[in-house]
Amino acid sequence: MNMHRWYDPDFKREAVQMVVEEGLGVREVERNLGITYGVLKGWVQKHRDYQDAAHVGRIAPESPEAELKRLRKENERLQRERDILKKAVAIFSTDPHRYSGS
Repeated sequence: MNMHRWYDPDFKREAVQMVVEEGLGVREVERNLGITYGVLKGWVQKHRDYQDAAHVGRIAPESPEAELKRLRKENERLQRERDILKKAVAIFSTDPHRYSGS
């Protein structure tokens, strides 16, 4: 039986961001998102390898444009997190006993 699980590219990207940008632990994110043990570590390593290759030889202070781009990206991430939490609240508010095991 094939136990390989497919993950959406956006899901992968967001999971990696939780580790790389937010500083959460790989195991913690895997556990919270239900990702198979050890898979996220590979995604994070690929991300870091790609970033390293893209930035070789380019060490410069952040320009105002780069800062704006970074802040916009962070704002989008925070809005996504907020939207996820809103959905979770809506789900748990409709039937509070649905997920409590009671």
